[in-house]
Amino acid sequence: MAPPDLKTVELTPELWPDLEKLFGPNGACGGCWCMYWRIPEGERYDDVRGPEAKRRFKALVSSGAAKGVLAYADGEPVGWATFGPRRDFPRLDRAPSFKCDDADAVSSVPCFFIHRNWRNQGVATALLAAVETAVRREGPHTLEGYPVKPPRGEARISNAMAYTGTLPFFLKRGYVHVADRPAGKQRVRKALKPARRK
Repeated sequence: MAPPDLKTVELTPELWPDLEKLFGPNGACGGCWCMYWRIPEGERYDDVRGPEAKRRFKALVSSGAAKGVLAYADGEPVGWATFGPRRDFPRLDRAPSFKCDDADAVSSVPCFFIHRNWRNQGVATALLAAVETAVRREGPHTLEGYPVKPPRGEARISNAMAYTGTLPFFLKRGYVHVADRPAGKQRVRKALKPARRK
């Protein structure tokens, strides 16, 4: 359950300083700057991460091309989730286990970043709910996630590996497991009905 003082806000270019503050000098996780899934074919992540990833992501945010939700507690940014049309994340189609026949009709929520002091306090739950609300505004849609499942016999997943969320987290929130693998990243889906018009 989310803390009572937690609020979520959809990303706008004006919120870049808050996103930059949350990600810190390391760019969230290993210099990713939320670019890992966005890297086009022919480029290597290791050649992009760090300052180049930051430059590219800032340009996407400034143009309004990047979608996401920030979580705030007492006015401080404490969490982030990105989302958007699946085609906005071309690396998904290059992963054999994530391939699907209806990618043009799917939205994706491929990663989360929670400040270390706010993990396991409901921030990811609030972020996913806000993503679903945003996607519902676009009409009937399928939202897809890529949570990680630990190897058999291991109960815990490191924070570094859980940036896509965990399988139990998604399943508890009504997602259906559509690509079961023995371990590692899975594919889950939830059919979202359009938001009711007031």
